[in-house]
Amino acid sequence: MSKKTMSAERVLMAFAGSMVLISVLLTWFVHHYWLWLTVFVGANLFQSAFTGFCPAMMMIKKLGFKTEKELA
Repeated sequence: MSKKTMSAERVLMAFAGSMVLISVLLTWFVHHYWLWLTVFVGANLFQSAFTGFCPAMMMIKKLGFKTEKELA
């Protein structure tokens, strides 16, 4: 998908999923302390569900991605 058709929400989900998978691989192959990255990503997703504040979304919007509402 191009930048114009992929919404910021989908980019955020792809980013969060990638971070979780990367942290699991780092935990398995490097050191068990990398599990804290998974905890951080999960906690951030949890708090953003209630507060609506997500630092990653701010960066995604600065990269030029539009929300689903803006694309509609």
